[in-house]
Amino acid sequence: MSDKFDKQDDALEPVSPTDRRVRADAQRNLDGLLQAAMTVFAESGVDAPVREIAKKAGVGVGTVYRHFSQRSDLIKAVFRREIDACADAASVLAKEHGPGEALAQWMQRYVDFISAKRGLAAALHSGDPAYEALPAYFDKRLRPALESLLSAAAAAGEIRSGVEPNDLLRAVASLCTSASDVGADHSRRMVALLVDGLRYGANGHNHE
Repeated sequence: MSDKFDKQDDALEPVSPTDRRVRADAQRNLDGLLQAAMTVFAESGVDAPVREIAKKAGVGVGTVYRHFSQRSDLIKAVFRREIDACADAASVLAKEHGPGEALAQWMQRYVDFISAKRGLAAALHSGDPAYEALPAYFDKRLRPALESLLSAAAAAGEIRSGVEPNDLLRAVASLCTSASDVGADHSRRMVALLVDGLRYGANGHNHE
């Protein structure tokens, strides 16, 4: 994992509608590149040839080189993108659904995140110092996202209070790991049962 890429040039702040459109197009292209890299890493591992990623993204190899100076930079960007998407989904779901349903759907979204990051596991667990900051970023983004959903669901009486976000994140990760040989559908069912268990002892859902 030692591919050398040219460093991305610093971009000027947009000063006109045309500049803003150019920046928006550039961001979409970058998003497409990161999505392609995520797919290729999931299929072929983190040592997949850069040309395979470029082909998947529909860009030239030079475009990948211009954005990322090291393969580790690309892997970090992919992982951060997945973390951000999962964290941002919490507020979207909270607006679209009631507290209990928002929590349940986000937990399934977290299953998708865990499945996606398996393709990055070889790099993330390699001991490479390039990835040392990622666990803190994971905690900074995902723990508060889940905590907000848990708090809202508990306040609405749909789950019991006192559930620790970190405990739940670890529990889901463990369920997904242990069920990895039987597929994502099994993981989803197990996580749905876990969420159902949170309702035990909730206001209005007490059991004798």
